[in-house]
Amino acid sequence: MNIFLATLTYFAYIFIIGMYTIKAVKYIRMPTHLRWELYPVVHEEQYRYTGSCFEHTDRQKDIRRKHTLRRVLFLLKEYFTLSEYYKRHASYWFFLYLWHIGFMLIITFHIFCFFGAVSMLSGMTISPNSSNIPGIVFYYAILFTGVISFITGTLGSTGLFVKRIIDKNLSLYASPLNYFSYAFTLVIFLSGIYAWFFVDPMLSEYREFWKGLITLNFINVKPGAAVHIVLFNLFLIYLPFTRSMHYITRFFAFFLIRWDDEPNVRGSVLEKKLQELFDQKITWSAPHIESGKTWKEATKQ
Repeated sequence: MNIFLATLTYFAYIFIIGMYTIKAVKYIRMPTHLRWELYPVVHEEQYRYTGSCFEHTDRQKDIRRKHTLRRVLFLLKEYFTLSEYYKRHASYWFFLYLWHIGFMLIITFHIFCFFGAVSMLSGMTISPNSSNIPGIVFYYAILFTGVISFITGTLGSTGLFVKRIIDKNLSLYASPLNYFSYAFTLVIFLSGIYAWFFVDPMLSEYREFWKGLITLNFINVKPGAAVHIVLFNLFLIYLPFTRSMHYITRFFAFFLIRWDDEPNVRGSVLEKKLQELFDQKITWSAPHIESGKTWKEATKQ
């Protein structure tokens, strides 16, 4: 059993990192997007009074200062508050927020477990009675993130599942994959609560499991904890096939699309990319457009 758990854990982490990397590279290499031209853009000076760079007649030659910190803070606010959902549907936002908090904290919990195991290997004792402060901090950080993630994730998964069923405006846009994801995550969070409450209240067994993964000295864990480990690993393998990629694509959507207002000046990298697109052949036809010509030829007609 210990070999199976270790092998599945290694595979799950390698798989999700590999799949997310492949998808991220694919998105970065996609052709230049259509310009949105939605203002104000958060990094511009005129953002504070809902203006834009179009106030300047010679904007393409202006050297514009971009507020990178403001962009990062804006994106972090969106990540951690989901404010757009709150403005549009507060009751749906409440359960969605709990669900996301549960998801983010369970990832944080595993990261803490990994570094906790590394610290244990360096001689640190992780417990509430540890002789050093970092050992105490690690203990409560692992306990807090684990328990809070299990509880908020359970409430969020249940609430979203029910909300999607009883709210007609939401159920119209809900797919079977949505319901499966809510049910799957609910089982994972419930298994975490069971493992913590009935099997391992101090979550010490989980830290020992990670220690075994690092040293290749795999240990057996109790059945309750083993079930949670298996379910979470299966969830990691499942994630790349869901909409969870939006944690990464949202970064691209804001920085590379929504806030991309670079002018297309002569000799620029952007002009070169657009030129390559204009040289592509049209592979379809319609009454207003002819197949076989390049986009450059089509625009001149």
